[in-house]
Amino acid sequence: MPVVQTLKRLLALCLLLANGGPSDYACASEPKRAAPAAQVFLETHTAMGTIFSIYLYAPTEREAHTVAQAAFDEVDRVEELLSNYRPSSELSRINREAALGPVVTDRETFAFVATSIGWSARTNGAFDITVGRLMKAWGFFRANGHVPSAAELAEAGRQMGWQKVILNSQERSVRFAADNVELDPGGIGKGYVVDRMVEMLRVEHVTSALISAGSSTIYAIGAPPGKRGWKVQIPDPEDHQRPISTVVLRDTSLSTSACTEKYFVLDGHRYCHIMNPHTLKPVEDMVQTTAIHPSATASDALSASLFVLGPEASLHLLKGMPEASALLLAGHGRVEHCTSVRWSDPEGGDVCHRTATKRNRKVEP
Repeated sequence: MPVVQTLKRLLALCLLLANGGPSDYACASEPKRAAPAAQVFLETHTAMGTIFSIYLYAPTEREAHTVAQAAFDEVDRVEELLSNYRPSSELSRINREAALGPVVTDRETFAFVATSIGWSARTNGAFDITVGRLMKAWGFFRANGHVPSAAELAEAGRQMGWQKVILNSQERSVRFAADNVELDPGGIGKGYVVDRMVEMLRVEHVTSALISAGSSTIYAIGAPPGKRGWKVQIPDPEDHQRPISTVVLRDTSLSTSACTEKYFVLDGHRYCHIMNPHTLKPVEDMVQTTAIHPSATASDALSASLFVLGPEASLHLLKGMPEASALLLAGHGRVEHCTSVRWSDPEGGDVCHRTATKRNRKVEP
């Protein structure tokens, strides 16, 4: 997506720096000033194909810029380490060499790959970092959509599968059990970067900030002065001008997976960029999933996993994750089913019932 277009949609999950009533609501593009001793500033940075933004309270603009720059430097460092678009990255080196033999890597990269494989095991492969070849087969790697032939899909299937990644924690090595396996961090990478940004800001003694990785994953540090948290609106996938829900975040993360921006249309059919590793095809029957978790890495991976799993299997997964909450919107092209798990909305009531009422249609829970 062009940077200009992304900037226009920056923080589609509209931030509500609110003092109570609707007249006090302010979208991300117009941060509202607080008391002179603690003003809110917006800093942005382009990386990883998106725009990272930080809203933070600081005494001066200069201090806010200095602190934010330290976090953005961390984004650039991690991108150089884990990007599958950069041949010089450590992840790209693993992709090139791990089929030939064990690749000894640094502690951070090994931990990242191990965490990703852990999510694959936890979700029975719904989340799979080895989808690199599959993404290329469908033309999503370079944004040139393409419907692969059956032979191309079969070939991509032989070149993926999280069980083909062999990890040796003692040697800190990664090995592929098949040729042409490619790791793609797309479903977890931005969340991981946000966690690293949070760590950096906490080191700089930031106590009130909101971080966004292109709106898909955000993290709230503390709360605006005098508030219990940062109010964030989850956009309606059928009408981004209105929210489908509002949540209050404090020292936690929220991630949303949807096909409203990354997709291609061929012969009237819309193909989503989120792949089902089991069918080797784009997910067809989900509209949007949002997950809240104390870790941005986890919320990112979880929202992607829920999108692939669908409502029934997602409920089973979430039963074992009491620290997480989620909102799932399913259907073919429009919201037909709504499922919420431990979802808290300041408006009160059941968010799924409210969603159905707004649309004047029946939405099955």
